[in-house]
Amino acid sequence: MTGSEWFAAEPGGLNRYFTELFHALARRPEVSVSAVAWGAPGREEPPGARSWGATGGSTAKRARVAFLDRAALRRTTVLDRHFCLYGPAAIGRRGSLPLVVHFHGPWAAESRLTGQSELAAKAKYLIERVRYAGADRLVVLSSHFRDVLGADYRIPADRIAVIPPGVDLSRFRAAPLPVGTETRTVLCVRRLERRMGIDTLLRCWPGVVAEHPDARLVIVGTGTAERELRAMAAGAGLGDSIVFAGHVADDRLADLYEQAALTVVPTTALEGFGLIALESLAAGRAPIVTDCGGLPDSVRGLDPSLIVPAGEAEALGARITAALHGALPTPERCRAHAETFSWDVTAQRHVAMYRNIT
Repeated sequence: MTGSEWFAAEPGGLNRYFTELFHALARRPEVSVSAVAWGAPGREEPPGARSWGATGGSTAKRARVAFLDRAALRRTTVLDRHFCLYGPAAIGRRGSLPLVVHFHGPWAAESRLTGQSELAAKAKYLIERVRYAGADRLVVLSSHFRDVLGADYRIPADRIAVIPPGVDLSRFRAAPLPVGTETRTVLCVRRLERRMGIDTLLRCWPGVVAEHPDARLVIVGTGTAERELRAMAAGAGLGDSIVFAGHVADDRLADLYEQAALTVVPTTALEGFGLIALESLAAGRAPIVTDCGGLPDSVRGLDPSLIVPAGEAEALGARITAALHGALPTPERCRAHAETFSWDVTAQRHVAMYRNIT
């Protein structure tokens, strides 16, 4: 497996997925797995974890180091690449070494949304096309991204495998909802980027507070849009009802879930699945999600009313307000739904796919 960064070095959804899948595959006695990415793997990683070096530095230099890493191909039956830019060249479809590429999202389109130039976006799109072309299988987390691969990258459906992610059920417990507190907390854990929809959440928040004066919004995460989002929150004039918590460690995040009444995942563009929604469910807290990308897949089997239209502040505010009135699945139901998403099941489906192409 080759990835972008180890989660211990750089927290984020893609890096969490890469790290957790490595753990799950390493637990299977019939599989020998190794993995390499940028940053220190962390002391808890199983044997076989390697690093290309420290995070940061020139993208071109990092790509070259990963591309020339022949050690990643030694004793390898399948190469599974989790980010198109990083990883050695592989034989692919017409050779002896099968290649799997995970499509966690359209790199070029994400660059456009962060304000990069059209020239840079086109260059990234060409890199994606080249690195996907030789793949025997491309793995996506949802049917939405399967459709994106077909429409935008011209990948035939028979080369795409839809394998939902898992969630580490041992990290969280479904604690009872807090009672008797002076405030009720709505938790949002997201990178602070424009496409994550935090601005929509902030626009609806005054209406929520008007109905529930004791409500408090806690936003966890950092990103390029942090300054403008903080300014937007300050301009709303709602004082201490909005808290920016920044980056928090995993143990602290578990505490924040326990203190919350519910969570919100308000993404407006390019959402493959939303691992954070599964984590919320594992902690017994219902996530209100948008109908963006694969997000609905995380809650549709639990309560379809948790899905609201992306970018519509009024609809989001109304659903949060109703949730604070009690219109939510119980912690027990949330946890039971999360248990249908297991990293062990995800790993089993990957092994079946690997065998199918060898």
